[in-house]
Amino acid sequence: MAARGLGKGINALFPEVEETDSEAIQEISIKECRPNPYQPRKTFHADSIDELKDSILEYGIIQPLIVRKSIKGYEIVVGERRFRAAKEAGLETIPVVVKELTDEKMMELALLENLQREDLTPIEEAHAYSNLMNELGITQEVLSQRLGKSRSHIANIVRLLALPEQVVAYINNGELSMGHGRALIGLKDKKKVLPLAKKIRDEKLNVRQVEQLIIKLNEGVKEKKKKTLKKDIFIQEQESLLRERFGTSVSIQRGKRKGKIEITFYNNDDLQRIIDTLND
Repeated sequence: MAARGLGKGINALFPEVEETDSEAIQEISIKECRPNPYQPRKTFHADSIDELKDSILEYGIIQPLIVRKSIKGYEIVVGERRFRAAKEAGLETIPVVVKELTDEKMMELALLENLQREDLTPIEEAHAYSNLMNELGITQEVLSQRLGKSRSHIANIVRLLALPEQVVAYINNGELSMGHGRALIGLKDKKKVLPLAKKIRDEKLNVRQVEQLIIKLNEGVKEKKKKTLKKDIFIQEQESLLRERFGTSVSIQRGKRKGKIEITFYNNDDLQRIIDTLND
């Protein structure tokens, strides 16, 4: 996947969470803490938690967690992975910094922490963006400004959620890549999306092979064993680059005197997204 790290740090985006001094750090019972209800990451790998547990047993928790007071104890804002590892290590207390934060800030901070560490799967990232926009009532443009991500990146990630549930699961568990998912979105006959996804998984097709297959399916052309004229490698490479940029089917046709580029869109929002990408 393309680089997903943010250009801004958490403290730059939210100065209110910056730790002021050592006196702000408290030791609280681990039993008083509970996970962030807005945590976008749903999968915590056991091996990673075990490694952190071993480090905690040897060196302790070096960086305190950020929490907020709740009706019953504390909710973890940043540091759920450390919390889980501390429980595995059998710690009774953990160091924390208590902050007063709204639900909205909790959602944003949990997402930012994971994005900076590149811990989220594409589907977890998509759900996180979608939840933020729905809960905060903001547009993709506003969200891109608040998170330091491009609008086209957010739009392309969120569009993955429109795929069939089983295909979303394939992407989430790593059987298909985000590139595969973006290519499948461009398939016009939506009934063929799941069968094609299974074909990609079973035959381990790469993204370029999938893009070429989808072009044939969209044009209603059946695969033939006969040799057909192929576009030269330069045209194929440029089509692939443009598909990656716009997140949709792109075809370049070159004639003797002139050529044309066809970019597929499916509705007004999709068209606006492509226009915004051209203007980025």
